Amino acid sequence: MAFMEKLPAGKVLLDDTVPLTAAIEASQSLQSHTEYIIRVQRGISVENSWQIVRRYSDFDLLNNSLQIAGLSLPLPPKKLIGNMDREFIAERQKGLQNYLNVITTNHILSNCELVKKFLDPNNYSANYTEIALQHVSMFFRSEPKWEVVEPLKDIGWRIRKKYFLMKIKNQPKERLVLSWADLGPDKYLSDKDFQCLIKLLPSCLHPYIYRVTFATANESSALLIRMFNEKGTLKDLIYKAKPKDPFLKKYCNPKKVQGLELQQIKTYGRQVLEVLKFLHDKGFPYGHLHASNVMLDGDTCRLLDLENSLLGLPSFYRSYFSQFRKINTLESVDVHCFGHLLYEMTYGRPPDSVPVDSFPPAPSMAVVAVLESTLSCEACKNGMPTVSRLLQMPLFSDVLLTTSEKPQFKIPTKLKEALRIAKECIEKRLIEEQKQIHQHRRLTRAQSHHGSEEERKRRKILARKKSKRSAVENNEEHSAKYSNSNNSAGSGASSPLTSPSSPTPPSTAAAPGLGKRCKGRDVRVTSTSSTSTSTSSSSLTSFEHRGALTVSTPGCEWREPRGLTQLHPEFPKRNFEESRNL
Repeated sequence: MAFMEKLPAGKVLLDDTVPLTAAIEASQSLQSHTEYIIRVQRGISVENSWQIVRRYSDFDLLNNSLQIAGLSLPLPPKKLIGNMDREFIAERQKGLQNYLNVITTNHILSNCELVKKFLDPNNYSANYTEIALQHVSMFFRSEPKWEVVEPLKDIGWRIRKKYFLMKIKNQPKERLVLSWADLGPDKYLSDKDFQCLIKLLPSCLHPYIYRVTFATANESSALLIRMFNEKGTLKDLIYKAKPKDPFLKKYCNPKKVQGLELQQIKTYGRQVLEVLKFLHDKGFPYGHLHASNVMLDGDTCRLLDLENSLLGLPSFYRSYFSQFRKINTLESVDVHCFGHLLYEMTYGRPPDSVPVDSFPPAPSMAVVAVLESTLSCEACKNGMPTVSRLLQMPLFSDVLLTTSEKPQFKIPTKLKEALRIAKECIEKRLIEEQKQIHQHRRLTRAQSHHGSEEERKRRKILARKKSKRSAVENNEEHSAKYSNSNNSAGSGASSPLTSPSSPTPPSTAAAPGLGKRCKGRDVRVTSTSSTSTSTSSSSLTSFEHRGALTVSTPGCEWREPRGLTQLHPEFPKRNFEESRNL
């Protein structure tokens, strides 16, 4: 088959569900316009970021393209005169930042191709509709009985999955839907096992699985054909939407928000749980439950897109359950996604945020009990119940299912083992991503606490207390040293004065001090340091030439009178001897 031979092999490593954040770092004014420099980051890693430059006209073009969603987006208005003023540019930059925050936090808008191309042109510059048409045309070379009626543009949310309305040439009134999808980051099956499992899908028979008419695959993509259903999906029923309309138009801003009847909630919920239990028992990974993947056929719900897990495509709700480390298996992922589905069926809209703190009034408390077990803070923190446990809850246990179709899905033992290994690899990547998000959240929380106003005040108070305590300790240490020095000086002062008959020469070990005069006119003393250990003594000497009296008093050091002693070193000694003889 040409479809199987000519297309190149490949695997898309980029996960389209990882959220993008954008922050305007600066603006630069050129001659006729202003450019805004935007830092875009994928996920939590600062290293996985890049810069883009956008003008206001680029924002305006994006906003016009997003009008199909029917949302009132806060784009700043145009201004023809005075749009180069510095103050106006600063104010407009704030408005554009708010606009980016709105579109990147909206779950549907942030995943649409328009926003991805605006923020990440390097990874989303390809025309995926043209790529899909090339693959489909190669397929038609070997399967001439099929014919394309028209492309169903953007009816799904995935960027790399495209849909076409088909017909069989000998049955022109019958309409079918062809879906083509590229490989995703969670494709861990070998090419041979992957193609074998894709071809097994038409043999899967279950009353609550939508039948696959034809399926084939190559090394880089898969192509499946199903019957077209005019009623559309369960999400179309909830939002009162037309199946052929673009995804943004159908689900972004519903005209009327209204949930389903209690009996519909019970019946549809029980049918979805039954098919999930069937797939889990078979060891077939799913992980892609949401209202757009549930086809309505009368009063029966039938599950769609079993091929997504084989292709390795990320889940619609991955950005939600990747925040909770207890939701780390594909079975628990299915249960958590069922909670989202039940919430939409009950209230006619998705939850504003997950986990859900409190639930609005519901048709029955039994509905709230199931929602609390799958979407509440406690459930997300402690883990999900099993599908069997949900089937035993009062909301679904009394639902009677009337079907005579016997489920059939035979998977060879070798392929079951390949599915088990692939499932473990998918869960391993999820666990690693959850670990990184958890560490990043803890770091962010610590940084936020450290930089908060209360924390800064607390650190200032602690710094003041520490400074005061240090000052007190220094004062106490200084006082202790001063007291010790005084005690030492006091013990020296108690020594008696030496009489003239037994003079004591001045100590030469005393530290140099500040020279000063005592009360006697002709008495010279030298003040000693408080820590000096020199012996205090008193000397009384009379000098014949000056009639001077030199005395060493407590705390003072004897100092020779300047003058004659410097001229004649023997003068004090001779003078002293003469005085003693007298």
